[in-house]
Amino acid sequence: MRGREHTAVITLRRTTVAAAAVCAALIAPLLPAAAQAAPLPAAQAARAAAERRVDAYLDGIRNDPGRLRAFLRDLPKGGDLHNHLSGAVSTELLIQLADEDGLCIDTVTLTAQVAPCTATARPAADAVTDQAFRRQVIRAWSMQDFTPGAESGHDHFFATFGKFGEASWRHPGRMLAEVTETMADQNQSYLETMLTPASPGAAALAAKVGYDPDLARLRDKLLADGGIDKLVAQARSDADQMFDEYRATENCGTRSPAPGCSVTVRIISQASRASTPARVFTQLLLGMELASRDDRFVAVNLVQPEDYPASLENYDLQMRMLDYLHPLYPKAHISLHAGELVPGLVKPEDLRSHIREAVLTGHAERIGHGVDVVHEDDSEELLDTLAERHVLIEVPLTSNEQILGVSGQEHPFPLYRSHGVPTALATDDPGVSRGDITGEYQKATTRYDLGYRDLKDLARNSLEYGFLPGRSLWKDADRFRPAPECAGEALGNDRPGKRCAALLAASPKAQQEWRQERGFADFEASVPRRSS
Repeated sequence: MRGREHTAVITLRRTTVAAAAVCAALIAPLLPAAAQAAPLPAAQAARAAAERRVDAYLDGIRNDPGRLRAFLRDLPKGGDLHNHLSGAVSTELLIQLADEDGLCIDTVTLTAQVAPCTATARPAADAVTDQAFRRQVIRAWSMQDFTPGAESGHDHFFATFGKFGEASWRHPGRMLAEVTETMADQNQSYLETMLTPASPGAAALAAKVGYDPDLARLRDKLLADGGIDKLVAQARSDADQMFDEYRATENCGTRSPAPGCSVTVRIISQASRASTPARVFTQLLLGMELASRDDRFVAVNLVQPEDYPASLENYDLQMRMLDYLHPLYPKAHISLHAGELVPGLVKPEDLRSHIREAVLTGHAERIGHGVDVVHEDDSEELLDTLAERHVLIEVPLTSNEQILGVSGQEHPFPLYRSHGVPTALATDDPGVSRGDITGEYQKATTRYDLGYRDLKDLARNSLEYGFLPGRSLWKDADRFRPAPECAGEALGNDRPGKRCAALLAASPKAQQEWRQERGFADFEASVPRRSS
């Protein structure tokens, strides 16, 4: 809806609400007392009182970083919907894996490489025992101690992946175990992490088939002779091995499982947007096929810097690829990096339409970053469109600050919220950033003066807009009013009513959301009544 039309509607609604309030005031004396003030159901009233008490506590510790972090660490924080596995694992574990796999690290480029260690390369084992060398590697493989100078935050951040890449692909299960351990420790329960499935095979198939601008014909060529089927089989086998390694590392299914086993994990298949059109289409097609055949895979995304020349040149084409594939694979969700741009990083014309195209042409249900929204054409209308379509914005405050230099009131996070666009906090690449989800919540709380209910809504959004199947627990996700089957229930209780229990049994999404409501109840009961 256009800006002026939107204003007119708001004015009409306000006038209607005001008139209704006057009528209510006139009629109230004529009504029975019970009708004048229908009480909230007991469960809702108790929850509202608990929220007010916790909100008061939060206000009392807002300016105390240590106590605020402890509060936010214990807060149930739902899921992480924007997470790259290789960038999420700690640099320390990457060094350990490089050592175990007998890799080398070049002392000039600080890039991991296979043995033998010739010329300027040292054994990765030296980064375990030699503390000076270890600090060098950590700084090169992450944002630790980084200050802009000869290299920008943007360039240093993205360069880390090429430096530690050789150490990051052999043990995805152990990496996943560390990530879920960290999540469980910080009271998160759901993860959608991004991986590139069957990468060598997809590259080889794309090179063999080549690019055809007729996308239907290109898809037929890729499907011919079982080409994509073989990649699907390889990707599923790789996922089997990853989850086997993960479960073995975490002792899942035993009498003493590690906390990470409690985190539900799903995979988003990523395509490399700076690659050739043939390879991008092949990776997108593979991701769509996987999401249609294997419940562990839920969506596709495009990764690599949005400002790379090939990314900019092929952006429209990639959105058309998604537009073509979307109706053929209704089970495959789409979540896209879009608007991870700022003035000066690209030409002004490159800031005008990426988020809009991602949603309207690329069918994105969620947008990662969305930082340049105010620079898009008719940004007010775009914000209204995002709100009306309930497109979630995945907000990683730390990486936006490190890569783009955008923070505080320059960040569009409060703008999205003020327009009713759903948002959720995310980590992006916490291993590279040297951060965690609690740090994201702490930045959001202190920079944007969020209250306890705001924090709950962010956490609820992270599950509501996750790609688990099934009906939501919520009838109204804007206000988080429960579905009719669970209305009037003490949300999260151990013995839901028959209708509510049936909804939960049929819906993995609702189960996750019910579990989080139980977490909120326990958390609220544990918060002291005073901040001092």
